[in-house]
Amino acid sequence: MPDRRPIVLGITGNIACGKSLVASILQEHGAEVIDADHIAHDLMSPGSGITAEIAARFGNDVLKPDGSIDRPALGKIVFSDPEALAELERITHPAVVETILGRAAKSTAGVLVIDAIKLFESGLANHCDEVWAVFCDPEIQRSRLMERNGIDDAEADRRIRAQPPQSEKRERAHRVIDNSGGVADTREQVLAAHQRLLRSH
Repeated sequence: MPDRRPIVLGITGNIACGKSLVASILQEHGAEVIDADHIAHDLMSPGSGITAEIAARFGNDVLKPDGSIDRPALGKIVFSDPEALAELERITHPAVVETILGRAAKSTAGVLVIDAIKLFESGLANHCDEVWAVFCDPEIQRSRLMERNGIDDAEADRRIRAQPPQSEKRERAHRVIDNSGGVADTREQVLAAHQRLLRSH
């Protein structure tokens, strides 16, 4: 166990709003970042119990030839069906949360960032000293999602509608980062908030 517990900062926000950008800026300034999506991806490796459970629930069409999860194929299913999305989260969230908390317990960083779209829903927010919500203008969010994922407007809208409104995360967070502008503007907000975080903890 580390001699001194890190300041644990949770970062959340809806799809394509800029969580990863905020986390990367903090990482540049010494924070350790744990990305829940990356952990989920690792847990969906060929032969894992989670991969087998997902395939059993959603069919072998969500598997790639190497046995790993075909995330675009799975996404088309779960982002069109709230019950399917809830079922996927039931399968994956416990292992993701356990892995994150295990890594956090071993961290020796001054600031540990947990980057998770479902930070509140998974209970991870309860382990954070502070939570930031990243948001952006809905039209900018939609445009960024289409460009990032190479999807059309209908698929982008499905994925955005599959999540709670941005306002819910903003209302529950300690601090809000507006990523509607350029990177320089977001960086300025993040660094100012980072300094306040260090002073207050």
